[in-house]
Amino acid sequence: MIETTKAIVLNTIKYGDTSLITNCYTEQCGVKSYMLKGVLKSKKAKIKPAYFQPLMQLNLTANHNNKGALNSLRDVEVLHFYGSLHSNIRKQSIALFLGEVLNQAIKEEEANFALFTYLEASFLWLDMHNEVANFHLLFLLNLTKYLGFYPELNKTHETYFDLLEGRFTSRKQHHTVSGENLDQFKKLLGINFDNLNQVIFNATSRQGVLSILIQYFELHLSGFKKPKSLAILKTVFG
Repeated sequence: MIETTKAIVLNTIKYGDTSLITNCYTEQCGVKSYMLKGVLKSKKAKIKPAYFQPLMQLNLTANHNNKGALNSLRDVEVLHFYGSLHSNIRKQSIALFLGEVLNQAIKEEEANFALFTYLEASFLWLDMHNEVANFHLLFLLNLTKYLGFYPELNKTHETYFDLLEGRFTSRKQHHTVSGENLDQFKKLLGINFDNLNQVIFNATSRQGVLSILIQYFELHLSGFKKPKSLAILKTVFG
């Protein structure tokens, strides 16, 4: 079936000497994978390898096969030419990391317009702003709203946060956060990206909050593993 849809690139890998396989989150069809045959060989081809960097926003015309199969692209248009996302080392590291997270976190081959809109707007914000050291933290926390495990906020005064249950509690459990780590984590609750510059983390607290969020994802998403790009992110923002 030939379909046209907006898409966000999550992950791209080399296949053989001349081809790529790219995984995209599409507005109309959820996650789709595409074989880009010969794209690394032909310099005159309409479809360029540079279009498939992490978090690129595209408009795709594709031949969509049965679920689980590799699809083919007929045409690709870049919807937003980022000004700094792939040239600024900090933003580039964030893009690589978030593409890897999303590639693991989103599996559905069905439309979720609210999630797509969140991704689309978030990455445009990232491209247009300079103070981005904490962007990935708030992005991950807010992503849990669309994945179904955003923290319950009715008892934030309690001593512990239960990562497995996603709620604040007075009882210490196996997967609870408390003390300074919890205080730092709570800074992100209830804010949006435009208020992010009001949140102050040093390198240690930033890494601590990121570790909490990664563990939270591991507990709630089957098969989720620490992204390989996590080490790069920690080095850049260390």
